Amino acid sequence: MNIRMESVHFTADQKLQDYIDKKLNKLDSFYNRIIDAHVILKLENTGQIRDKIVEVKLKIPKDLLVAKVSKKTFEAAVDESVKLLRRQLIRHKERQRSFSDPLEP
Repeated sequence: MNIRMESVHFTADQKLQDYIDKKLNKLDSFYNRIIDAHVILKLENTGQIRDKIVEVKLKIPKDLLVAKVSKKTFEAAVDESVKLLRRQLIRHKERQRSFSDPLEP
């Protein structure tokens, strides 16, 4: 899987990039046909607390899965995004299976 990272208005450190790589590569075990992932990291300035936004777009054959999460830390947002994408991948895989075997008992 090809992973592209983009950080808006700041520079992401190598530790965060490695963390994101490690988490996203685990998605291959749920669906091995992932073409690429585009990760966008943003800082949201709302009041006193600066929320971190992680948006992940997974490109798979004939579809695009998106998860956008806002948390207090990038790590927590990445974890939640991966959880959402894992659920979407499993649902997508089940739909594919049901379309290919519609009359199976």
